[in-house]
Amino acid sequence: MVDRVSQEDLLERVNSLEREMERLKRDLLRNLTASPREKWKMDSLFGSVEGADVTEEMIEEAKKSLFRPLEDL
Repeated sequence: MVDRVSQEDLLERVNSLEREMERLKRDLLRNLTASPREKWKMDSLFGSVEGADVTEEMIEEAKKSLFRPLEDL
């Protein structure tokens, strides 16, 4: 014989599934919006320049490309 489930029990199960879906959506959105820079954070430049050390000239060149000259202000 087939057991019948009450309508209240079915509604409670549907509500439970809806809550779980909302939690899954929230977690998915949080993972998608997480900053990728946090994952790739570097504490040092060691190994960043292949086959060479970071020289003063490289640092000065990087500063020039990063910051505008005062005349542009």
